[in-house]
This record gives sequence, structure tokens and C-alpha cells, in this order.
Amino acid sequence: MWVTNVVVLCLLAVAASGEDKKKLSSHATTMADKSANLAFSLYHTVAKEKGLDNILISPVVVASSLGMVALGGKASTASQVSDPKTRNVTWKISNRLYGPSSVTFADNFVKSSKKHYNYDHSKINLRDKRSAVNSINEWAAKSTDGKLPEITKDVQNADGATIANAMFFKPHWDEKFHEKMVDNRGFLVTRSFTVSVPMMHRTGLYKFHDDTENRLFVLDMPLGQKQSSLVFIMPYHLEPLDRLEKLLTRKQLETWMGKMEERAVAISLPKVSMEVSHNLQKTLGELGLTDAVDKTKADLSNISGKKDLYLSNVFHASSMEWDIEGNPFDTSIFGSEKLRNPKLFYADHPFIFLVKDNKTNSILFIGRMVRPKGDKMRDEL
Repeated sequence: MWVTNVVVLCLLAVAASGEDKKKLSSHATTMADKSANLAFSLYHTVAKEKGLDNILISPVVVASSLGMVALGGKASTASQVSDPKTRNVTWKISNRLYGPSSVTFADNFVKSSKKHYNYDHSKINLRDKRSAVNSINEWAAKSTDGKLPEITKDVQNADGATIANAMFFKPHWDEKFHEKMVDNRGFLVTRSFTVSVPMMHRTGLYKFHDDTENRLFVLDMPLGQKQSSLVFIMPYHLEPLDRLEKLLTRKQLETWMGKMEERAVAISLPKVSMEVSHNLQKTLGELGLTDAVDKTKADLSNISGKKDLYLSNVFHASSMEWDIEGNPFDTSIFGSEKLRNPKLFYADHPFIFLVKDNKTNSILFIGRMVRPKGDKMRDEL
């Protein structure tokens, strides 16, 4: 589903009723503060997963899901995810809450979650895992025009509720790449493994920072209308991303952005798509949403009238496509002094990226590209 417009919303303004409002714990405050805080908390927690290559998370969509859970929660379950001061940025996406076949959704919850968070609702027999998985995957594929053919191979715990987010994001560059400036190059996944990917190239004026102390580049590429940007954080050379990830905080990002200077940059980026699906159920529990994901503690009775409902799965699936498309480029600067001696940003090895709204500083996506889709290249002697 193409992103058409960026709208600022108060995602978590709908909280529990008067007596149920409590002070947020420090963990929940971090989650329900601005999307930048949530973005880094989610990223660092997901990155701990062993054997995981690519990461792609939309913190504003997760925040929206937390708001929906707050509608259904009571007492501490609601207080952990409700903060009326939170403002995030989102776009038209597909969300669905699956309840076990024994559950009947409360009318007020269905109306409120649809109105405030654009959630659909469906009952599903999770005990029949094959049928349940097929049903969820078919919904995701249809919702994204086939961009996400599969978001899960399994479902956990047949007696719980399942959240499913499915989204597709395609940047529209403020200045497009030329269709003739695309060729096949090698992307270094590791020192011993290289894949062939289409690489698109262009030289233009961009905000750029060369962090010599930390041996990395930071590049800000504006998207159409310059309301948002794709920010890349890439080490000088091929290396595991652990070192960069330890540096990655909201404060550090603000420091990098504050040191940006507009200058000529020769950019080479993979022209690829990436589809990534995460089950964030355990991740949210680690970040402080302990009650809603715990069968013995959850109280989501506003969803169905039954206290024992809990979140057993939180499928968060995204497809992002990087292509040449964008606004016409400014031909008047070609051959000018401004484009002389460009800095080189050659993204042929793993990097971190994020999509940032420039008006609110909300982070729409955060992720890393470690292994793009491509054929293995033969080793050369």
C-alpha cells in the first residue's frame, strides 16, 4: 500500500477512565514518549535476537497498536501504554486484531479502535495453526497488494489475541535517480559473502556529516515535499553493526543531525526491496508492557468482557522498496562549483537507516540492511 500523506496524530490520547489513570513506570514512559525514544528501545531490543539480519520497524505503528491495547485494558495494563502527551506520525496502513474463536468483541471497543486506530477485527481458530497462518498471510498479502506474501510461519498460544500490522513504504525522493545510472554491483554481507544487487547512483547537494571520531558517515536524503527524510548511518568500511548500534541513541542522533552540512555527495544505494516481519510480543514485554502479554496478569476485559484475554502474538510486518522514483532533479547545478569534489557515500556494506518526519522529528521507520536480496557472487582469486 503506497504511502500517500503524512498526518500528525495524537495516537495515545484515548486512555483508561479516571480512576484507572496511574503514573507511568519509567519503562512505559520511554515507550509512550515520542516515537524517537520508542524507536531506539524497539531497535536495540530486537537487535539482540540471534541470527537476525535485516530489521524494519515502524515505531509509530507500534505506538498505535499500544493505543488500541489501552482501549481494551484496565488498571495497570492500560497505564503502561497510555500517555495523552504523545504525538506521532503515521500513514494509511493495515491493522487487524484477531481474537480466539471463543471471544466476542465488545461493540464499544470495536467502534473506538476502528475510529481512533483504524483497526479491523476478526475471530480465528488459532488451534488450527495451518489454517490460522494461511488466513493471516492472505490478509497481509491482500492488504499490501502482494508486497508481503508471508508475515509468519507460526502462531503461538491459541487462547490469546493476535495483533497484525502490515505496511508498505516506498520513498519518493525529493530528487530522483536517473534510470540510466543503475548497474549491478556487489554488496558485502560479510568478508566471505557477497551478493549482486542493482545499485543506483547520483550526485547532488545533501546534508552530510563525516564523523571521523566514530568512523562513520551520516547522510540525510529528503523525500518528496521535504516533509520527511531517509537518514543513513554507515561505517566507513565493512564491519559488524554492533559498534554503531551501541552508539545509536536519540541524543547521539540529535548530535549527528546538528553537525550536518549541505555539500556535494556522490551517492550509490542498493535499488532493492526488503520484507521483514517481527513478532514483537516478547519485545514489548521486555520494554515494560509486562501485563498485557502475560496470561496470568492481563486484564483486557474492555475488548471482550472477559478478563483472561492477553496478547499472544504481535506480528509487525513491513515492506520497503528503494527505487529511482522522485521529483525531477535540478539540472541548473550540473557543472557548477557546488558539485565539485563530492564526498562518496557508497552503500555496498551493512548500514542503519531511519525515516524521520522533519516537522515533528518523529521516527516513522528504523531498521538496518545487512543482507539485501541478491544472488551470491562467485569468489574471485
